[in-house]
Parts: sequence; structure tokens; C-alpha cells
Amino acid sequence: MGNCTTVSTFLLWGFSSFPELQSLLFVVILFSHMTILTANVSIMMAVKLSHNLHTPMYFFLCGLSFSETCTTMVILPRMLVDLLSDNKTISLPECATQMFFFFGFSNNNCFTMVVMSYDRYTAIHNPLHYAVRMSQKVCFQLMMASWMVGFLVSLCVVITVFNLSFYDSNIIPHFCDISPVVSLACDYTLYHEMAIFVLSAFVLVGSFILIMISYVFIGSIILKMPSAKGKYKAFSTCSSHLTVVCIHYGFACFVYLRSKDSDSVLEDMPMAVAYTVLTPLLNPIVYSLRNKDIQVALMKVVDNAIRFISQTVNKRNLNI
Repeated sequence: MGNCTTVSTFLLWGFSSFPELQSLLFVVILFSHMTILTANVSIMMAVKLSHNLHTPMYFFLCGLSFSETCTTMVILPRMLVDLLSDNKTISLPECATQMFFFFGFSNNNCFTMVVMSYDRYTAIHNPLHYAVRMSQKVCFQLMMASWMVGFLVSLCVVITVFNLSFYDSNIIPHFCDISPVVSLACDYTLYHEMAIFVLSAFVLVGSFILIMISYVFIGSIILKMPSAKGKYKAFSTCSSHLTVVCIHYGFACFVYLRSKDSDSVLEDMPMAVAYTVLTPLLNPIVYSLRNKDIQVALMKVVDNAIRFISQTVNKRNLNI
């Protein structure tokens, strides 16, 4: 590993082992990044411009799309720069900042999905009092609580990781994730491992349990409904969220809750990159494919965009 010393930079190795694929990888990651931005911004625009979507469920969906967009903005632009640059070093403060925001937004995604499951339970359990219990003030407070808890946990993780000392052999694959950074630490003890594991489990396992509790109650309510049409309608309002939960937690638990060794760190990094790219990409696709209200709203956004472009072109032609 090398000598234990004061390290000021890390080397982001990335895809340097495949120099012949650098240009192709740049195009693929850039296309993925632009697709993620377009898809999530379209969801946010659709919710903003459609008054019938001004409900708690779509307010939280908008918050989730914004948070996932920010998650990719923390990682992918730097990855694109490193693919074109010969200087692939990243300073310790920059690495700590990247880790803080990446896990802050990722944690917020988990807690936002908890809030979304509670919102669905409230809507199905007591629809007559739904507007009162999920008022605009309550929705805002729940969203702020998700952000505060998410970034507080992220701060604890970053403080734990960057109080360690590191070997001078300081190569990190792709980005400043927890596993590759702590694998370079020379004073990483069982105490540090347990602290990081407990914080990660609090976010992933804790939020997943809360979501499952909500869906157990939702399932019991749906089963008691007398009509098959009512059961289908109630389940259809939850199906998109449940699909997103399965995708998100499937990736996250595989990457962050397994025991690590020096070999598994390198093996897990493609999965971590896939988690960073695929989850924000699949979520808007799932919601747009399974939700007719979102489909209608997205069509309106596309129509307005086409109308705006055509009007702009016509004005320019008249000026010419």
C-alpha cells in the first residue's frame, strides 16, 4: 500500500486502464448525463405547469427529481472532465466536498421516498382528511426534515472518513466514494468500520423499514376494499413509487451494505457508477410510463416547447 503519511491529493484513476475507450466513454456518459437532466427537468416542469398536479404526491416527486439531478451533478461533470484531462488529481477538501454532497443528496432521496410512502398511506387510509393532514406547510416541513437528516448523516460520515490518515499510494477509481477512500486509510479500525456501517444502515435499512411499514398498512387497507375497481385504483397510485423503491434500494444495498475487502472495492465501483447513473435515469421513466397524469403533463410541456421554438423561428424570419 505504501507509507502512512499526510496526503493532500488523491488520484482519480477512472477509466485510465482503457485509453482507447476514453472518447467513447465520454460520449456515453455525456449522453447519460444530458438524458438524466432532460428527464428530471421535464418531470419538474410538468408538475410546475400543470395545476392538476399541484398535490403532495407530485410535490414530493418534484423534490425527488431535483435531488437526483443534484446527485448526478456532483459526480458526472467531474468524471467527464477527467476523461479529457491528463491531470486527474483531486484535493482532500474537494474529495470531502464531493463525498458530502453525494451522500447528502443520496440520503435525501431515501428519506424523500419514505415521505412519499407516508403520503400514499395517508391518501388511502383517510382520503377525507388528506388535504388537512398533508397541507402545504406539512409537505414543506417533511421535505426540509428529509434534507436536514440526510445531510447531517452525510456530515457525520465525512468527518469520520477524513479524520483518518492515508497511505501515499492514493489511487481512487472514478469518484470519492466511501469504500475506495477508506481502503487507503492506514488507521482504519473496526470502530470506524462500525460507525460508517451504522450510519449507512440507518439511512438505507431504516428508511426501507419505514417504507415497508407504510406499504404493509396500505396493503391491509386495499385488501379490505369491497370492489376490485377500488383495489386496482388504490394500488395503481402506489405502483410507480414501489417500483422506484425496488430499483433504488436494490442498487444501494448491494453497493453499500456488503462487507468490503481490497478486491471488492474495485469490483463494486462499476456498480456504484451504475447506481449514480441508472437510478436517476430510470425513476422519471418509471413515473412517466406508469402514470397517465404525468404523461399528459409531459405532452403539454413538449407542445409548449415546440410552440415556443416555432414562434422564435418565425420572429427571426420576419426580422430577416
